[in-house]
Amino acid sequence: MAPHVEVRRLLLASAAVVSALLLAGCAPGPGPVENFPGLPVIDEEEVAAGDAEDTEQGGETEDETEEGSAEEVPEPTGDEPYVQYLQDGGRLAITIWGSSTCPIIPTELRVTAEAGEGNAVEAILPEAEEGPCTMDFVPHTTVFSTPADVTTTEELEVTVGDAVVTVPVK
Repeated sequence: MAPHVEVRRLLLASAAVVSALLLAGCAPGPGPVENFPGLPVIDEEEVAAGDAEDTEQGGETEDETEEGSAEEVPEPTGDEPYVQYLQDGGRLAITIWGSSTCPIIPTELRVTAEAGEGNAVEAILPEAEEGPCTMDFVPHTTVFSTPADVTTTEELEVTVGDAVVTVPVK
């Protein structure tokens, strides 16, 4: 073969590898995209506009904000986690109550049933931490990209540890 043909093949093969790597980098992974202490706060104006893209971090609850400026948030019960869509369904926020010094932070979100076949995911929890933890009871939120294999047009079943939470249609 002529040298220019081999160079062309090498360049094409290199371009294919680079393209595959770039496309893989664009797909959201199963790990969290952010996590923070507290609850996500969503402005009513953004919710009404269907554009709840930005959440404030820092754990403000409705009681700590101006009246009418935030979507109602759940009271911590300790019975089960709270799960909600953010960014018009593009993200899934999982809030778990526990110790502020040893928060339970899910490490991965796995699809257990695709859209049309159950529409369910499981939040993978880490092993319990060894050592002292404070005895306070506070929320901690972990945010994931909503997996492409599930849909916001069906109820979503989210398993977090022993709890199963149903997220309503977005």
